[in-house]
Amino acid sequence: MGLRALLDVPAPAKLNLFLHVVGRRADGYHLLQSVFVLLDWCDTLHFELRHDGQLARQDLGAALPADDLSLRAARALQLASGTALGADIAVQKQVPWGAGLGGGSSDAASTLLALNRLWNLHWPRERLQQLALPLGADVPFFVGGHNAFVEGIGEQLTPIALPRQWFALVKPEASIPTAAIFSSPLLRRDNEAAIVADFLADTQLTQWLSGEGTGSAAMQYGRNDLQAPAEHHCPEVAQAARWLEDRFGNSRMSGSGSTVFARAGAGDKPVATWDESDLPPRWVGRLSRSLDQHPLVGWAD
Repeated sequence: MGLRALLDVPAPAKLNLFLHVVGRRADGYHLLQSVFVLLDWCDTLHFELRHDGQLARQDLGAALPADDLSLRAARALQLASGTALGADIAVQKQVPWGAGLGGGSSDAASTLLALNRLWNLHWPRERLQQLALPLGADVPFFVGGHNAFVEGIGEQLTPIALPRQWFALVKPEASIPTAAIFSSPLLRRDNEAAIVADFLADTQLTQWLSGEGTGSAAMQYGRNDLQAPAEHHCPEVAQAARWLEDRFGNSRMSGSGSTVFARAGAGDKPVATWDESDLPPRWVGRLSRSLDQHPLVGWAD
């Protein structure tokens, strides 16, 4: 008897420690460099096997688009594998949409990993990643399973080991469509490329990652090239950055926003905390810990 269901499947969020735009391809896709870090802030998905080949989704929390990334990922794997099986997918959203945290992409990656097991396909990770990239630039990272230096349009992954960190995250009420940021005239697309060795050799960053030095040292390496266009599009991003600066001494936007984060400590416990009641109305805040690896890292060879 094979598996009939996979329940309580996590789909973790991510942060961009920095994000550089270093070029643009002829097809319009932007070339990026970033370090992605997995977080313990997760959506939860449930999968039940169907033998009629149908794919259906139930929303257990916030309503998702009719054809969200989890359904698109399931359909892509079903088509590529030729399986006659289907699945009922239930999604409990916790990671906010339009936040720069990769929530939808993570749902897609966890769907690929879960259905690979539920449908008894046994596809290797590399084969799943070939399906992942057309779904979204962040999806290959989540399938990859490790914190990583990310390049290209999201397909070039160099796994890196990062000590455990704590981050204070604030998302203003507004959500930002990614397309609006990448089409902004304020976005520079010709920044100098870095290499992995530059990132790992940076002295201030090394001290920060090891728990030494100050929180602001984390922000000495690189920047987020999307932050200025995001702040112009959504002034609340700048307000959130100032809010965190006042309390933690550092801040930076993740992805294309609107979430802004600050380092709040290293190791097993944060060194700085907050009272969430201090947040402005309709803002979402969370103290989140980085993960050493994806919870489903063992679900693909």
